[in-house]
Amino acid sequence: MSVTAAKGFTASGVAAGIKENGNPDLALVVNNGPRLAAAGVFTSNRVKAAPVLWSEQVLKGGQVSAVVLNSGGANACTGPLGFQDTHATAEKTAEVLGHSAGEVAIASTGLIGLRLPMAPLLSGLETAAAALSEHGGEKAAIAIKTTDTVHKTAVAQGPDGAWTVGGMAKGAGMLAPGLATMLIVLTTDADVEAPALDAALRDATRTTFDRIDSDGCMSTNDTVLLLASGASGVTPAADDFAEAVRTVCADLARQLIGDAEGASKDIRIEVVGAATEDDAVEVGRSIARNNLLKCAIHGEDPNWGRVLSAIGTTSAVFEPDQLNVAINDVWVCKNGSVGEDRALVDMRYREVRITADLAAGSESAVIWANDLTADYVHENSAYSS
Repeated sequence: MSVTAAKGFTASGVAAGIKENGNPDLALVVNNGPRLAAAGVFTSNRVKAAPVLWSEQVLKGGQVSAVVLNSGGANACTGPLGFQDTHATAEKTAEVLGHSAGEVAIASTGLIGLRLPMAPLLSGLETAAAALSEHGGEKAAIAIKTTDTVHKTAVAQGPDGAWTVGGMAKGAGMLAPGLATMLIVLTTDADVEAPALDAALRDATRTTFDRIDSDGCMSTNDTVLLLASGASGVTPAADDFAEAVRTVCADLARQLIGDAEGASKDIRIEVVGAATEDDAVEVGRSIARNNLLKCAIHGEDPNWGRVLSAIGTTSAVFEPDQLNVAINDVWVCKNGSVGEDRALVDMRYREVRITADLAAGSESAVIWANDLTADYVHENSAYSS
């Protein structure tokens, strides 16, 4: 599993001293080639962290030889000095690996507004480089956790196992992305050039990471990278490769929602009968961000009226008296009014399924969300301490 499942990659995760609690906080992923192709998507938040600004420039070259990821500090809203810190991290990585700094991507996660402790970080890079291993993917995934309760990895293989796509993800809060969510590194040993990687990644993120919405909050640091080593020597069919990338992204996205801060319910929101896919996504996201509904789900109350209220705030095409809503397959709302007995809805289990039928077309979309709990409020009120 993880980023070293594909041939041609090594990784490590170490405790560099960035976190005061001494937990692992620095990960290094290295592409040993022969190909160094890469693609990336980043947060669409207009307030971007220094590592995002740096990595966006790196990805314009279409090559990444190494990725440095740290937890324990976002290096966001840190001004010119924060960008210098990112540059220094890339330079140090290049020095210890013998690579070019212009091919080193950087990703950070943690509290916004504080500069990283550079002395332990730079020293930690030497430790991380010495610990690189083709079995180091799990340690790398552990090192990028913040409020995550578990580390997240996934893998998929091409036909006959001729090539592999692996990945790791970090994220438990601020999961309401544009193109990406939190920190994710995907790797493949397929022999694929950068433009094809970019096409596959953007197509995958559009229907996976861009369709999870835990809390309506978009991070300043969201980064998803896809690196190709070409070590398998196989160039797959475009459709096969795109499907493998999508499979890994979907797996990781589901794990992110499953580990969302304080959540006790995972909510699958499927919008059907939409006039356009954009309408379906807009409606799904509106339902996902309705705090009254999220509280009702936490209380195991099938309050379909809150679903209709959320739909009504959108610009989607629909007629109010034609809307239908099912909760866990019970159609509690039919034609904009009372449907089946809401007492039939069994909400005891972790997953809750909401289906909203707009009766306006044939398009659909799925958004994943979670409930709103007292634990979520507690965790985020105490986060900076």
